[in-house]
Amino acid sequence: MKVLFASAEFGRLARVGGLAAAAAGLVAELRQHDIDVQVVLPDYSATRLQHESVLELDVPEWAGPARARTGTVNGVGPLTLIDAPGIERSHPYVQPDGNGWPDNDRRFMAFSTAIAALTGAVEPDVLHLNDWHTCAALGHLAELPPTMLTIHTLGYQGRTNPGWLKTLTHHVAEFEQWGDCNPLLGGIRLADVVVAVSPHYADEITTPQGGFGLDGPLRDKGDRLVGILNGIDTTEWDPHNDRHLAAPYSSADLGAKALIRSELLARYGLTDGGGPLLTMVTRLADQKGVDLVVPLVPFLPRLGAALIVLGDGDQGLAEALAAAAGASPRHVAFIRGYDEALAHQLFAGADVFVMPSRFEPCGLAQMQSMRYGTLPLVTDVGGLHDTVVDIDESPARGTGVVVPDASSVALMDGLHRMVKAYSQPRRRAAMQRRGMAIDWSWRQPAATHIEWYRRLVAERSTVRSPANV
Repeated sequence: MKVLFASAEFGRLARVGGLAAAAAGLVAELRQHDIDVQVVLPDYSATRLQHESVLELDVPEWAGPARARTGTVNGVGPLTLIDAPGIERSHPYVQPDGNGWPDNDRRFMAFSTAIAALTGAVEPDVLHLNDWHTCAALGHLAELPPTMLTIHTLGYQGRTNPGWLKTLTHHVAEFEQWGDCNPLLGGIRLADVVVAVSPHYADEITTPQGGFGLDGPLRDKGDRLVGILNGIDTTEWDPHNDRHLAAPYSSADLGAKALIRSELLARYGLTDGGGPLLTMVTRLADQKGVDLVVPLVPFLPRLGAALIVLGDGDQGLAEALAAAAGASPRHVAFIRGYDEALAHQLFAGADVFVMPSRFEPCGLAQMQSMRYGTLPLVTDVGGLHDTVVDIDESPARGTGVVVPDASSVALMDGLHRMVKAYSQPRRRAAMQRRGMAIDWSWRQPAATHIEWYRRLVAERSTVRSPANV
């Protein structure tokens, strides 16, 4: 089976958020099952390819000239890069000042025309689109192939001015919303199946509160809106074979975890008050609830706890965290930016990973933390709902603490409950073992995707069979 897999991000080559990791993880597992996946993404940085071949693409004049360069990249694998005017940039979405590129609508509408042209050239069995950046491809195909659309984050839709509707050559009405052009809406209406990246998120986005104006069209999909939980790369996130850790460990022997914890406390001059070491590895964004953690800082000393945060993003949140660290240097450390080795060490050395998201389509960090025997403290949203079992709600199955809403009050209550569980060694160890035993790999998610691919192809074959003509 041949799948054309289109995404704006992929692996380490183009990585901004979870989309890159999810796309690369799924594709790698699909290829293990002999699915012929052709990945296509924008060529943001004139990437050098090994064994390159070039295909000139037939795109509208405003979007070209465009070509598809196919080859391999070390550490990423085989892929196809779209080279077209305006696509090459220093960052996929934003300028150095943090604002979006003013022509992002044109850039990704042009990318979508290239996806459509490539679809016509390679004739895949299934076209798999990811997020709004790829959806307008369906507006340039008279006859649509079996199509799956994965929504990684519904809040980003690519909605733009109505003039872009005039550039579409087919199915124009499906992209119109309130007089504007909404690429994601068109993708939802035209795809054969829409996938949300966790079952609970699939439910949330059909509500007015979680639907960002698209809850109606998503409800209209009926059983063609499905939730498939993302996986993580269990080779990269493996405490027993992690090159970033000074010593390996496993659920059978957590000794090295304590050593990593002690080293982190010493490195950042934090006090071990007998309570848990909390960590966060996060984007500094309103979505992630970072602002909800800052009011908890004055209570850390009495809980015997310490906090280390690694992240970058919103300037105001960064300043608040820096101020908290300055006011409580023995209990809080803030490292601005992203350091891959440190991220692994924070997952490994922590007792508790804090993830108070206001919304979280799937989330990867909570799964990564459990893989390392670190207990998640999360809000009851999206994929966090699907992956973390509250220890007080289900003592026999609990893997962490889940708070009912994204507020500092709820988070403080959750932290108290977590400290209580942490203070009971046998209970804490049982929670760690349960989390570490869960298969967070892409094996089952990929199998579910393959089932849908085959179903879509079979349905189209039935429609086209002589008996039905």
